[in-house]
Amino acid sequence: MAIMHNGRAARRQTMRAIRPQRQGARPLLAMWWAGAIGVMALWWQNTPVVHIDLAEWLLGSGRLTGLLGGYTIAVVVLLMARVPALERRVGSDRVARWHAMSGRFAVSLVLAHLLLTIGGYSVQANTGLVEQTLVIVLDFPRMIEATVGTALLLVIGFISARAVRRRMRYEIWYYLHLLTYVAVYLSFWHQLAAGAEFVANPTARTLWYVLYGVAGLLLIWYRVLAPIRLNRRHRMRVERTVYESPGVVSVLITGRRLHRLGAQPGQFFRWRFLTDGLRWSSNPYSLSAAPRPDLLRITVKANGEHSEAVSRLRPGTRVWAEGPYGAMTAARRSQEKVLMIAGGAGITPMRALFETLPGEPGDLTLLYRASKTEDLALWGELRQIAAARGARLLYAVNGPDGVRPEITPKRLRELLPDIDDHDVYVCGPAGLARQSYEALREAGVPDRRIHHESFEM
Repeated sequence: MAIMHNGRAARRQTMRAIRPQRQGARPLLAMWWAGAIGVMALWWQNTPVVHIDLAEWLLGSGRLTGLLGGYTIAVVVLLMARVPALERRVGSDRVARWHAMSGRFAVSLVLAHLLLTIGGYSVQANTGLVEQTLVIVLDFPRMIEATVGTALLLVIGFISARAVRRRMRYEIWYYLHLLTYVAVYLSFWHQLAAGAEFVANPTARTLWYVLYGVAGLLLIWYRVLAPIRLNRRHRMRVERTVYESPGVVSVLITGRRLHRLGAQPGQFFRWRFLTDGLRWSSNPYSLSAAPRPDLLRITVKANGEHSEAVSRLRPGTRVWAEGPYGAMTAARRSQEKVLMIAGGAGITPMRALFETLPGEPGDLTLLYRASKTEDLALWGELRQIAAARGARLLYAVNGPDGVRPEITPKRLRELLPDIDDHDVYVCGPAGLARQSYEALREAGVPDRRIHHESFEM
């Protein structure tokens, strides 16, 4: 067992991290909707008369879907940038869902733009669809690049469909997904060269450059330059691995001035271990203990090729990290009393929060859900923390007949009669998260005090 206790110092640091709650999602959503309305206003300004004529209607609709598709693609790029302020205020899981949803909208709008435009010109010229497609691709400005970019976007949209993605190795999907950048670059120039809203409107053209320029600069800074700076500064390596329980291993990572990473309990990094079989994949793992100036710890449950290979890491292996990410930290807390519900790999951030969340004896409760007692990873550490802090530590495991104990509103109120006065942190499989959320809401816990991040898309 690898015990890392730094409780008092970590709690003092956590107190400094706590800030009043802010709703980060609503202003951002308002901004993005305002941008979409601005794009539609640009289209309307360039469309003085809405014709009943079928060709004009199709072409006008094609222009509108093209503009909205181009705007949404810029939003997709922004959401791929992993801007720390955005992920902390909104939550990494929500940003990931927004990215996936925006990607689907972008592909749908681009496809609609393609079909409506070809259909409109075909009706206008009284030609067949295939013939008109060849005319558009070969004769319109920057259309060959745009065709390649559109084809790439459609391929990326196909492989990102959940049913397809689940059948692909993560590494293959990840590197194919990077072709999005190529697709965006190729399609951007067509928008300015052929878009009626930009050809004769320098202001609109400048704003479009600014939109894509800001998204691109944020992407380059946070996905390329900031990680290079972080890893050159901190030079992390594997110190050792420690067996915790069946299929669970902790990795102790050393480095220089790790306290300057700004990591908080409850957050995660994307880790890349520079050794055979692991250097080409980057996976998110939460910190399972409060960070120290000279040491970080992650705890990994073997449920795939990557996590199984992590258990075989050798001391001295170089580590490339990106982060910290995640908003499930002490900063979300608003009540004195806190309930934490964990299951599976979700125990890792909860263990760090259990040690560091400020509280008096009796304020903190951790409920750990597992299939059997042997799966209660880090249980010895959790017991020590509970004893030292006067916190409650509970577990729920399947019975001898395999029956799962359900988390119900009645059971929650029996355990904590004042459950509606608690903040609740939930981390675990999607089924546990849904069941817990529904039970907590029925038990009287307001939605704003249920804190959860999920990375199942």
